[in-house]
Amino acid sequence: MESETMGQVYLVGAGPGDVAYLTVEAQQRVAQADVLIYDALVDEQLLQLTPASCEQIQVGKRGGKPSWEQADINRLLVNKCREGKRVVRLKSGDPFIFGRCTAEIEALKAQNCPFDVIPGISSALAAPLLAGIPLTDPVLSRYFTVLSGHQPDELDWENLTPMPTLVILMGTRKLPEILWQLQRHGKSAQTPIAILRACGSDRQQVWTGTLADILDRTRGETLSPAIIAIGDVVRLRHYLQVPHLQKQRTLADNANRFVPSVISDSMPETSVSNLQSPNENSQLPLSGQTILVTRSSGQSSTFTTMLENAGATAIEMPALEIGPPSSWEPLDRAIAALEEFDWLVLTSANGVRYFCDRLLANGKDTRALAGIKIAVVGKKTAATLKTYCIKPDFIPPNFVADSLVADFPEDVSGKKLLFPRVETGGREVLVGELTRQGAIVEEVPAYESGCPKAIAPVAWEALKNRRVDAITFASSKTVKNFCKLIERQHNACFPDGEANSPWQSLLEGICIASIGPQTSITCNELLSKVDVEAKEYTLEGLLQSLIEFIER
Repeated sequence: MESETMGQVYLVGAGPGDVAYLTVEAQQRVAQADVLIYDALVDEQLLQLTPASCEQIQVGKRGGKPSWEQADINRLLVNKCREGKRVVRLKSGDPFIFGRCTAEIEALKAQNCPFDVIPGISSALAAPLLAGIPLTDPVLSRYFTVLSGHQPDELDWENLTPMPTLVILMGTRKLPEILWQLQRHGKSAQTPIAILRACGSDRQQVWTGTLADILDRTRGETLSPAIIAIGDVVRLRHYLQVPHLQKQRTLADNANRFVPSVISDSMPETSVSNLQSPNENSQLPLSGQTILVTRSSGQSSTFTTMLENAGATAIEMPALEIGPPSSWEPLDRAIAALEEFDWLVLTSANGVRYFCDRLLANGKDTRALAGIKIAVVGKKTAATLKTYCIKPDFIPPNFVADSLVADFPEDVSGKKLLFPRVETGGREVLVGELTRQGAIVEEVPAYESGCPKAIAPVAWEALKNRRVDAITFASSKTVKNFCKLIERQHNACFPDGEANSPWQSLLEGICIASIGPQTSITCNELLSKVDVEAKEYTLEGLLQSLIEFIER
């Protein structure tokens, strides 16, 4: 096949899990992929970053389950590249750490397929950090060793055992043999050990113990996929209470949360002599508060992290599902005629992603926008646009659609505006006001947002047991869908009207926090109150207003 018809293959590190730990370059490659070939351990959030037209193929290898043969994966990469596609081979962690890259690169080189490698954060490094365990310490661990526990009988345990810290990947299925080998070669049975499961995701779990008791502590638990950390540094976890990591102190570790006495008497005095007990998490402004966060299913948990950094316990309740519109035809037609428009108006991060992805799907790139000015609403919308290397011409000062109209930088009379938007609901007031001022606004559906089928179980349990102090809403649709989900679940629990009170009673005493005026209107209509409205209509503004309310 002629070289000019070749595509390009990118071997990309997906990091430990959550999209927040994906590198900027990796995110850009995934966002431009024609074909995504990914491992079983890749978090589903990352799949949402691909263009709507992207072909997604899982080729994961999981122990004890049917798996792709490596030779078949190699052929798939070569064939998709020969079809002229941009192929992203997404691998958990870092591609060059137990990533089987050598065979794939050899296959690509043999067929003259262009390729590149994009690094990722290895779970060997990220998992201990996300659990609050430092792998090195001036006294306890001047170095550490990373190894695969897949075939422990082939490892040099005589030389591995004296190492101060061991990090073992793919070892939970062989945990009994690993423990036996270490103790057989002289490792103390009281050596601390941590099992770090599903690091970097909202399913992360941590078990701690010793070589002698970790099997009992984890009996009956599903451990895989997990990282095993072994060494005295595991004990430091209870001293280095990193604020945003407190949510991850779970399961067997919970009983000893914040209790320094778990450090044994045998710990060298020099290693703890200078350690001071840190300030308690209670000094953070949202300490002791449990906050329910309504958000889009599959999207990043930025606000959750912000709340946890402020000391809160955050519970996520997806209240929106984002997907493609019922038809691409109106948007495709508008993209084909971009030169006819004076302004492109984008009011949400979803609008940016779906418009830009569709632009690429139509064989165009950002050069097609050279003759059109771009207006966006909100910092997040502008930040999402920046990931496509596009800078907006206008951002209204108050981050709301009303401000876009009031502060528009030029007379819109006679101007033609393209407005890619959600298919149902949305910015009718914006379109009406622009039209009243003489603009010609062409609305095209770029994406659709719907209500999830069911409420997240952890959110329902928290509401039912009255453990929620505040609920945050970042759009009118999340308010509407929240009400639908709660009412649906309440009726399912009490099908014959057996409940002593209506579902609205679950919200008694709970602070309702809104990101802005339009969301507040919907809260008042459906929930009969708004306790907090952000002064600046951003997530940062919502957090600040919530903190001020709690402090009052």
